[in-house]
Amino acid sequence: MRWTRIYSVKMVFNRYVEVGRVAMITFGPEEGKLGVIVDVVDQSRALVDGPCSGVRRQTIGFNWLALTNIVIKIAPSQRSGGIRKVWEKSDVKSQWENSSWAKRLADKSKRRQMTDFDRFKLKIAKQSKRTIVKSKVKKLKKEQSAQ
Repeated sequence: MRWTRIYSVKMVFNRYVEVGRVAMITFGPEEGKLGVIVDVVDQSRALVDGPCSGVRRQTIGFNWLALTNIVIKIAPSQRSGGIRKVWEKSDVKSQWENSSWAKRLADKSKRRQMTDFDRFKLKIAKQSKRTIVKSKVKKLKKEQSAQ
């Protein structure tokens, strides 16, 4: 008897370079800003515009872009005014701010801006939290063993 297994195949990669894909610029003078892919120039570059995020229309290499899950519906080579309207209508800024990626970046920047005294206060707060949790767990275990 021959056994066959049926696997559910799920695509691992689903962020494609496409017109309307919102991307974060990871290098250069526009680093950290969001832009929209307006057109694909060739295999290694795209025309990117970010009218609401301060990115001027320019060609950027794909190795400088990090694709996000956000896609807006725009026509290829659409002008900045039309992109701005669609950007605001689809509320890209709030979608980005609610993503775990943006939250993680915000947390990193907060940690980077901490002073030595802030790190000390954080350490003390973690220690006090740890002692409170430890005492509560010990108390619950004691009650559980008494029953």
